[in-house]
Order: sequence, then C-alpha cells, then structure tokens
Amino acid sequence: MTPISTIGVAGAGAWGMALANAATSAGRRVVLWGRGADAMRALARSRQSARLPGAALAPDILVSADIAALDRCEAALVVVPAQATRLVAAELAGVLPRGAPLVACAKGIERGSNLFMTQVLTEAAPGHPAAILSGPSFAADVAAGLPTAVTLACADELLARSLALALKSASFRLYHSRDVRGVEIGGAAKNVLAIACGVSYGLGLGPSAGAALVARGFAELSRFGAAFGARPQTLMGLSGLGDLVLTCTSPQSRNFAFGVALGSGRSATEASAGRLVEGATTAGALLEMAAARGVEMPIAARVEAVMRGNEDVRAAVGALLARPPKAEEWDG
Repeated sequence: MTPISTIGVAGAGAWGMALANAATSAGRRVVLWGRGADAMRALARSRQSARLPGAALAPDILVSADIAALDRCEAALVVVPAQATRLVAAELAGVLPRGAPLVACAKGIERGSNLFMTQVLTEAAPGHPAAILSGPSFAADVAAGLPTAVTLACADELLARSLALALKSASFRLYHSRDVRGVEIGGAAKNVLAIACGVSYGLGLGPSAGAALVARGFAELSRFGAAFGARPQTLMGLSGLGDLVLTCTSPQSRNFAFGVALGSGRSATEASAGRLVEGATTAGALLEMAAARGVEMPIAARVEAVMRGNEDVRAAVGALLARPPKAEEWDG
C-alpha cells in the first residue's frame, strides 16, 4: 500500500488542532479545515486558539476555511462532534480524491439512527473507507507532544496499519486493529460512565465509590460490547479500559467535569456551561441500543435519568446501592 503523505483534518477545535500537530510531527503534510473564515484567518496568523490554551499550531500546517483545500489529501481525519459527523463527511466526499479513507475521531453514537461513527461515515461518504481513532488522550497532552497511545481501527487491516503509520511519531503511538466496533463502543460508552464518576466526586462520596463505579461501569461497557460483537481484548485495551480510566478520573475530561457539576446540584444545562459534552448526547442512544439487545446498564440509566431531570442525584445513587446483592460476574 502506498504510504500516506498528505492528511486533511476536518475540524479546528482543540482535538483537531492537536491531531494536526501530531500528523505534522509524524512527517505528513497537513491541511487543517474549519468553519468561519474570520476565525480560520486568525488561526492562520496567530497559530493559537483559546480552544487549546498554551499550545501553538505547527507552522507548516496549511489552515483554510475552504473545504476544497482538502482536495489532494490522501486521507482525512473527521474531528467534529459525533452529531456533526454525518454532515461533514458528506461534504468531504465531495472534495476528497476517490477512495481516500475517512477516520472518525469523535467518541459517540448518532442520535436518531443509533449508528456508530464508522457506520455514519459509510452512509454519508460511500466509496471512502471508514476508520475510527480512539483511546486515552487529552488534546492538550497530544498538542504538547506528551507521550500518548491510542488505537486506530479499520475493517481493512492493511489500511489500518497504513493510517497508524502515517500518524505515529515519537510521542504519539498508534496501535492498529480490525475490531472497529470494539474501539467505537469503548469510546462512546466510557463518556456516559465518566459522568457517573463525576457525579460521585461532586457528591463527595470518596475515592472508594469512584473506584467501584469505574469497575462496575467497565462491566456495563463489556456487556454492551459483547452484545455487539466487540472483542474482549479490545475492550480491555487502550480504547476501552484505558480510556475509561482516564476519563473517569480527571477533571480535564468534559464528561467528568459535567458530572461533578451535576453532583454539586446544578442542572444539566448549567453543568454543561454551553460546552459540548459527548456523553450527554450519547446516553439516550446507548440505552436504546442496550435495551434492544437486552443489555442491562444500570449506571448509564441513572445518568440519563439525572440529566433529564427525572431523578435527583442522591436518589440515583440510592437506587444503585439498593440493587439486589449478587455474585460479581461480568453478566450482571
């Protein structure tokens, strides 16, 4: 397979900027596209953004508000929120060379369709192979060149390997996989579970409760993954357990911080503070899909109930503690 030399990054938020820097460090030519001509001109001049404080965009990255600037990219990273992925993928299909792969970098499930991100890419951009990038990674760490390891999955193993090699650098390590669904499930489910861990922290329930939520949350994630054909090894890896631990324990995580605010007594609207919280937009779809496969996800269900205003946070915790005692098994 011909090595990938030019990569497009669709989305100029914090994660898009960080991945653009990572791809440049890997020796690739990079084109960064984002909406808003004024904002993109300012980014091109200053190489800095309030979305990623303290980090500068590499000088060699071409910045543009014209999506046509991606027309010679051999692959594109789709670095926009899960609910915007379909629209952007369709736009990319109109400008990228035929057959150029698209890599979803959002961790979520599309509402309404209940589709995973690679399924959305396949529908929106037929003829462009779909892949997913996920794992324990904060944009600030990647942009700063701090050691980070993630997983890139594609049904075509050779393509997965080629994409991973194209993005790999001394500080940004990529593992490739064919288990697309496992990588997607880890990223989507852990965001919802991280909200629960944040609620526990906001309520002051202590680190023992937090650790229990991580462990039992992973059991929920594993049950859901098994129902959709994910490999257990994938769920135990970077994009599953690794990302769950990071997101459930750090205030850098928007999902965790959102949960902390909920636990402190704020409404879902107040807790989000106008920022995107992927776990909040994914929870409903995750539970619908779980119910359709007969998968019990009590922690995720309590998170959704609290966000909808149907249950007080302390009542939600009480409901979890009141569940009947049982043996510790992965199927319960």
